[in-house]
Parts: sequence; structure tokens; C-alpha cells
Amino acid sequence: MGCALALATGGSAMAADLGATDEPIKLAINEWTGQHVTTHITGMILEKMGYSVEYVTAGNYPQHTAVADGTIHATMEVWLNNAGEIYPKMIESGKEVEIGPLGLDTGEGWMYPKHVAELCPGLPDWEALKDCAEAFATPETFPNGRILSYPADWGNRSEQMIKGLDIPFTAVPAGSEGALVAELKAAAAAKKPLVMMFWAPHWVLAEVDIDWVKLPAYDPACETDPSWGVNPNEVMDCGLAPPDTVKVAWSGFKDKWPAAYAFMEKFQMSSTEQQKMMLAIDQKGEKLEDVVGAWVDANEATWKPWMDAAVN
Repeated sequence: MGCALALATGGSAMAADLGATDEPIKLAINEWTGQHVTTHITGMILEKMGYSVEYVTAGNYPQHTAVADGTIHATMEVWLNNAGEIYPKMIESGKEVEIGPLGLDTGEGWMYPKHVAELCPGLPDWEALKDCAEAFATPETFPNGRILSYPADWGNRSEQMIKGLDIPFTAVPAGSEGALVAELKAAAAAKKPLVMMFWAPHWVLAEVDIDWVKLPAYDPACETDPSWGVNPNEVMDCGLAPPDTVKVAWSGFKDKWPAAYAFMEKFQMSSTEQQKMMLAIDQKGEKLEDVVGAWVDANEATWKPWMDAAVN
């Protein structure tokens, strides 16, 4: 079932075993647009290499059972902070393998529109918040400042961090992701004070200039040992660890499609580029295939070295 691929590059030809090109490579599609972008870029380039690709809708947690048994062959954007309990079990069993890091520049923590630094001198240092809490106060939090936090059913990390850092703020949950985004855009447009919990990459960060509050660096001891960190009496006196993102495959993938696996090892996704595409799809109404196709056409200098290395 082997097959050879010849690519003309600078007048020279290279050949590599593509493997089972008569069988489609099935890639998981999860619930968020960034993952769709990552996966479809991967698929388009695999097709240029001579493979056929199928996209299979799969939930973030149950996909790992499907990858482990070979029903789905790879999932291209796994967030390890949200991979569920089944993922490490499948990796430990050897039925799933990590292909490697995806390369997204991820972040999670407190952020603010850039103009807010003028309202609270000393930012982005978190200790500046101690001295300008009233600038962020609302009638429901006065005299404390308000930190807009995640919806209540996402957990209470902002509340825990406020207590740990001992700053005069109150965490007020947003109603939804849409409410977080709407308030960020409104604050940026009206130059109003706002500090909020958020994450990256996200399409709105391609539209609004923000900075992150520089919190004490995360350490696992921060979550369990009060003696660790700036507050000897509390835990969570630190920021959050940037989530790791990885590419994952069925354990038989590498043997079945060697060149595809080698390409996927090289493949990296830029947060900045992904956010631009997410903005075009989610807010401007452009079609996923058109946006991703335009990126692939315009960025051959980025992805062709990965493909060339895979088949060399």
C-alpha cells in the first residue's frame, strides 16, 4: 500500500513513502473555531501531499476514545488544561500518542484594554491594582474594584486569586462568553476602566489591543501550600499556567501514513494568524474553507518547508 511522492523544489525531486493513500486520513473537528482553522489547514496541506482527508465531528472528551481505537486518526489541537480524565489514560495505554506541541502562544489570566494603563499607573504589575481599586469600582462592588470573571459555571478562579493576592477587588461573573467579549469591546471604545479574566487565542484579540496583568508566576505549590508565594496565609497567590496545546494521533498513524505523520510533527499554528482567521469567520461571516484556503495560498513560505522536510 506504499506510494511515492515527487515534489519539484528548486529543480530537484524528492521522494518519500506516503503510505496508505487509498485510505482517507480522518481528522477530528471539535467545538471551537480555532480548532477548525488548525485542522482544515492541516487537511488542505495533506491533500496537496496526495492524501485524501475526512473531517469527523467529535466532542473534546469523547474524541480520545475514537482516536485510541483508530476510528479517528488524529486531533490537531488538544488543550491539555481541558483534556479530561480519559486523555492521560489513553496516552498511558499507548493507544494514543502525542505528535508534539502545536505552537500556539496561549495565555489565561487577567487582562485589560491598553488605555486602562493610563487610569491605573503601575500596570501591568499586579500590585498597581492595590492602589487604584476605586477606579474599577461599580455600585455593586464599591469600595472594591470589580474584576469581570468567567461565567459562574466555569469556576471561581478569579475569586480565589483575589483572595490569594489580598487585593481590594470583587469578582463579578459574566453571564456568558459573549458578555465578556461585549464588555471588552465596549470598554475599549468608551475608554472605560476594565480588568477581566480571559484567554488567548481568541478572535476578539485581533480586534482589541490588550495587555495582561503581570501576576506572580504560576507554580503547582501555589495551589496547595499557603507558605508559598507573596501571601503566607492563602493559596492561589499567583497567576495561571499558560495552557499547553498538542497534536495527538492514533498509535498506528505513523506506520500507516509516514510522510503525513512527519508533516504533522513539523506543523505549527501561530496564535496571531489563527485569531485573524477566527475573526473573519466568527464576526465577518466569511466561510471557513475560503478563509483557510486564502491563508494556505498566501503562506506557502511557511508551510512548504514542513512538507518538504516530511517527504525528504
